[in-house]
Amino acid sequence: MKIYTRTGDAGQTGLFGGGRVAKDDLRVVAYGTVDEANSAIGLARAHLPAAEQEVTDERTLGALERHLAEVQSLLFDLGADLATPLDVKTRRYVRPIDQADVDRLESLIDHYDAGLPALQHFILPAGTAASAALQVARSVARRAERETVTLAKAADVNPLTMTFLNRLSDLLFVWARFANLAAGVEEVPWVARRRDD
Repeated sequence: MKIYTRTGDAGQTGLFGGGRVAKDDLRVVAYGTVDEANSAIGLARAHLPAAEQEVTDERTLGALERHLAEVQSLLFDLGADLATPLDVKTRRYVRPIDQADVDRLESLIDHYDAGLPALQHFILPAGTAASAALQVARSVARRAERETVTLAKAADVNPLTMTFLNRLSDLLFVWARFANLAAGVEEVPWVARRRDD
């Protein structure tokens, strides 16, 4: 199979359920941004130090790398869910996002957050390269959530896709904080300017 097909040269793409839509269709925009978030997570993984051979503690950079890979796979499921209209026959080939997926993200949030110092102030997206990349992924996940909300106003979508994206951005924020903590890098607080500055 060739990488290029030339079928999208006129600005349209095919949906899994059949039919063609413009590449700026709300559905394509939403699942495209999910793909972008996935790529940002991959970049964060690339910035992590080499994982230990055996992960015995579930709150280490090695465990984080494994959990990031798990979430990347879930994002492929999410992309397929968003890319496939609810009323097409091919929907039976899609593994939709379900409550167990949302619960898994909540479990990971609780697990990693339990090891973090209490947040006393707003923090800047800074620190290690891995933490900064996770903050980029968080902001992209928020955009994906907004775009999925917009899509849901125009077409039927699995409502758990929006819930999943909401939890994902929270998880990525927690992971960004954890990546700094595990590397011994202090968080950078936001210092509000006075009005007369």
